Amino acid sequence: MPKHFKSHGKLLLTGEYVVLDGAKALAIPTTYSQTLEVSEQHTKAILWKSYDETESLWFEGAFQFKDGKFKTTSASDGDVAQRLVQILKVLDDLNPKIFQDLTGVHFKTTQDFNRRWGLGTSSTLINNLADWANIDAYALLQETFGGSGYDIACAQQQSPLIYRLDNGEASVESVDFNPEFKEHLYFVYLNEKKNSRDGIAYYKTQSKDLKAITEISAITEALLDCTSFETFKSLLETHEDLISKLTRQHKVSDQFKDFNGTLKSLGAWGGDFVLACSNDDPTDYFKNKGFTVVIPYADMVL
Repeated sequence: MPKHFKSHGKLLLTGEYVVLDGAKALAIPTTYSQTLEVSEQHTKAILWKSYDETESLWFEGAFQFKDGKFKTTSASDGDVAQRLVQILKVLDDLNPKIFQDLTGVHFKTTQDFNRRWGLGTSSTLINNLADWANIDAYALLQETFGGSGYDIACAQQQSPLIYRLDNGEASVESVDFNPEFKEHLYFVYLNEKKNSRDGIAYYKTQSKDLKAITEISAITEALLDCTSFETFKSLLETHEDLISKLTRQHKVSDQFKDFNGTLKSLGAWGGDFVLACSNDDPTDYFKNKGFTVVIPYADMVL
């Protein structure tokens, strides 16, 4: 019988970049997820098929495992195949028995969100594979894609969480974050997928600001107890100012100067989703500017 695994997508509401330096970050698992189905094969091959949210096959490949090495024998996309070979190799390093005990294996992935949205196509895959191989998902992440690990925490959790790196180790605390004014919160896709690895690499070239890290952590804590929509927006605006100065990047609000509300970048700046705080439904405003994916908070947050 096939084995099934499921992991949730992710969004980082606070602490982008500075989470790498120990800041407390507020993260949310999404209703969107990716599933993995693994079944044994009688043929000596590793077969892989990936389907998108429309149930269309977007990648197909076959791999050979021999003498401790993986080799691509066929693939619809060479770059994806190369990345999968890397992941398979790390899986084997972390659990050498996982492939040795199999004659062959068939992997099938299915996600219910557009993989360009930046909700965690990679992290949900990593967590699902780690579950299957019975290994530490954080270790698998660090040996493949890297990053703070908050996305793995989201993949595994069922509710909002505070994520923090404590001497390099992941600290995860489930929290009760359910804003009274959530009907005024929307997630807007900016039509451009941001490579988080590029964002991390850029941030690491900037000098650290310990005061800013402390201030971001304080904002994260304050948001948990915030009952005022105006205060909530003010905290997010302060957060944007701090990260803008720290990373020397323009705020997303500079792109939408006529927006009547507050905008906050989520994750690496310059792409993926932003959080829009508005008294009125901003869907038409963004659609008129060419941004057609506007998701209400209640539809996005697990």
